Amino acid sequence: MTNVSNAWRGIVNKYSVPSTKAAILQICTSVIPFIALIVAMYFARSVSYWLVLLMTVPAAGLLIRIFIIMHDCGHNSFFPSRRWNDIVGFWTGVLALTPYTQWRREHAIHHATSGNLEERGYGDVATFTVKEYLALSWWGRFKYRVYRNPLVMFGIGPFWLAIGQRMPNLGSKIGRKEAVGVLYTNLALAGLLTVAALLGGFSDTLLIYGPVFFLSGSAGIWLFYVQHQFDDTYWKPEGQWDYATAALYGSSYLKLPKVLQWFTGNIGLHHIHHLSPKIPNYRLQRCHDENPLFQQVPTLTFWGSFKTIRNKLWDEDSNRMVGFSYLRRLGPSK
Repeated sequence: MTNVSNAWRGIVNKYSVPSTKAAILQICTSVIPFIALIVAMYFARSVSYWLVLLMTVPAAGLLIRIFIIMHDCGHNSFFPSRRWNDIVGFWTGVLALTPYTQWRREHAIHHATSGNLEERGYGDVATFTVKEYLALSWWGRFKYRVYRNPLVMFGIGPFWLAIGQRMPNLGSKIGRKEAVGVLYTNLALAGLLTVAALLGGFSDTLLIYGPVFFLSGSAGIWLFYVQHQFDDTYWKPEGQWDYATAALYGSSYLKLPKVLQWFTGNIGLHHIHHLSPKIPNYRLQRCHDENPLFQQVPTLTFWGSFKTIRNKLWDEDSNRMVGFSYLRRLGPSK
């Protein structure tokens, strides 16, 4: 795999222009129906909780779309105004139980280092190489296997996020500003939860919003997972790593049915998004369709994407993601 030429820089510029009209339209078709659906679920609970659970599916889809709005605001690509990006980003983050400022910082690091073997650990799915895994103790291997188990990642993962994101992730790259952002998000959530509890009851609030968050969170983790964990993704050591190549070949084009593409805010066009995060989600499809350079990339279908769940480790010898079963080929002691 050779490095991508710099021709892409001139191509993406014309798509990297946010539109206030398009942004407002997307808010109106996402946030407003989401709130209306949550209210409808509140009244539906007196009819049947099964009806509430049925309405959870479209509500979760809308919450994913709201998260994508927050995501674009974090890249300062949703509105032309940085101020409005931050305002909308904060409140859509509150709806998604996500501290916007901290998430924005961690996600920026992810974009700047995706596919770089020496820069793993921020905003990505923890991935060991085969050699690193074999060097672990039995306890280390056990913990990694538990973490990579689908039931844990997609089942417990949303709850882990809901709890873990209530605390600042202080470190060498995450500072005081992000910690304060977590505090403000928690205060806003506490305020909304108090109002919701007074109007409808605390238990009803959890029974309505809990399943919506869980389903959207599980789907969100799945989306992020398949977009970087497919068979022939891209990982390279620092000296061989190239930003554009990592974007186009280390981020998949997840070709979803149109209705799912709408709910997920075109995030399946992940290769273009990683190449130029300044392109708003509402311009990604046009950028893809009008430029053959972006069409010759790793492509996953909806059903085909589920095969990536077997991928657990990066094999530096074959330059592929492999499953734990691959270790049996290396000898009985592995």
